[in-house]
Amino acid sequence: MDSDTQTEVLKRLAYIEGHLAGIRRMIEHDTYCVDVLKQTYAVRRSIEKMEAKMLDGHLHHCLLDAIREGRSEQSFDELVELYRIANK
Repeated sequence: MDSDTQTEVLKRLAYIEGHLAGIRRMIEHDTYCVDVLKQTYAVRRSIEKMEAKMLDGHLHHCLLDAIREGRSEQSFDELVELYRIANK
C-alpha cells in the first residue's frame, strides 16, 4: 500500500473506531433506536469510503506493479475474488 493511501485509511479507521465507541455509548444509554441506526449507517458509509480508497490505491499501485512483474493473471483472479466477496 502506498504511503498516501495508508495515511488516509488509518485516518478513516480512527474515525470509524471513534464513531463505533459513540454508538456503543448510545446503546448503553438506551438512545432511541432510529438515532442509533442513523449512526450505524454513517459508519457503513465510512467503511465503504475507506474500501474505495484502498481499492483505488491497489489499482493504481499494487496492480500496476504486479502487471510489470508478470503477475497479471494472479492479480486478475484476486480482483475477481474481491468482486465476488463484495457482492455476496
